[in-house]
Amino acid sequence: MVKYYCNNIDIRSVWDHVVSAFWQKYPNPYSTHVLTEDVVYREVTPDHRLLSRRLLMKTNRLPRWAERFFPSGMSRSVYIIEDSIVDPVNRSLTTYTWNLNYATLMSVEERCIFQDSVEQPATTHLKREAWISSSIYGFSRPIQEFGLARFKTNQVKAMKGLEFALSNLQGIGIRLSVGERVPSGCSGTQ
Repeated sequence: MVKYYCNNIDIRSVWDHVVSAFWQKYPNPYSTHVLTEDVVYREVTPDHRLLSRRLLMKTNRLPRWAERFFPSGMSRSVYIIEDSIVDPVNRSLTTYTWNLNYATLMSVEERCIFQDSVEQPATTHLKREAWISSSIYGFSRPIQEFGLARFKTNQVKAMKGLEFALSNLQGIGIRLSVGERVPSGCSGTQ
């Protein structure tokens, strides 16, 4: 069984700015759990798409009940791979992320699609999906519930971090307007 999460957000900023801010979102005061980010691969394809792979190191405090699964000396850092495709012709940025370590305990896979909005000028639509699973026999359901709750909390922080980067990029230093909606094509949390 896998927990699925999906939401749709309209970012009231042009796609070019959102993509620029995406690459400049770390560090920010809302994502202090992101310790490092390194580009390990980058290529521009013949059809002008930018392919990138980044390695991120993050940390999050474990809930008290999960600490019994980890020896006291074990690292709490999680390594994340992020693959991205920037398509300037179709004006989309698609990211795929997943954790490399602790995947037996909990695997989190995420896909984000930032797309220039056809319906609203100067707006970028973001569709975020996540799949959370665990292979711990007898505990997979509560671990997945915890993972889903943590993911929801962290995606709110991620949006605030993106807003922060956008405001710095645009030199306005204020909070930009972001609206969440659940249109067709996204059934929410399952």
